Amino acid sequence: MTTYAALLRGINVSGHKRIPMTDLRALLTELGHADVRTHLQSGNAVFSSASDDEEALAAELERAIARRFGFDVPCLVRDGAYLAAVAAACPFPAAELEGKQLHITYYDRPVDAARFAGIDPAAHLPEAFALGDRALYLYAPDGLGRSKLAEALSRTSVTKGIVATSRNWNTVVTLVGMTAPGTPAHDGAPA
Repeated sequence: MTTYAALLRGINVSGHKRIPMTDLRALLTELGHADVRTHLQSGNAVFSSASDDEEALAAELERAIARRFGFDVPCLVRDGAYLAAVAAACPFPAAELEGKQLHITYYDRPVDAARFAGIDPAAHLPEAFALGDRALYLYAPDGLGRSKLAEALSRTSVTKGIVATSRNWNTVVTLVGMTAPGTPAHDGAPA
């Protein structure tokens, strides 16, 4: 069995696309997954599965959400080893920053630097970004809500054709811990 995190994009934001975490846990359990847990209300679930196909797991979850809730929600599924490797590769001094200052945007596929060629990094200093393995690291010292660089990075011209979902560093660290081998239910919310 492999432990995965399901990262749902854009749920429970401003009352739109509401999915209660109890319902998400029940849905994942109905799909045959074990050790189902959630973190926060923003679409972070952890589960164990015998499958080794992240794309198939994500597609299955997307279909189940559409059937159950009546709307589409893009999902990314990543195993614990990947999440830990991406966190470990962070080029910014995470230990010295507040969780709201550092974010990782996870992508459904590798992205190359050419996609971001229209963004002038110097124009956004002290904010900065760096690419990783199907991920982008964003340093936003004043937080994501005030970040002009985050706004530029989320433009349709940059994100066209890809699924992307972001998590702040606190959530990244929590998900790494929740997907680590032998980790018990993190938030006391088993299915």
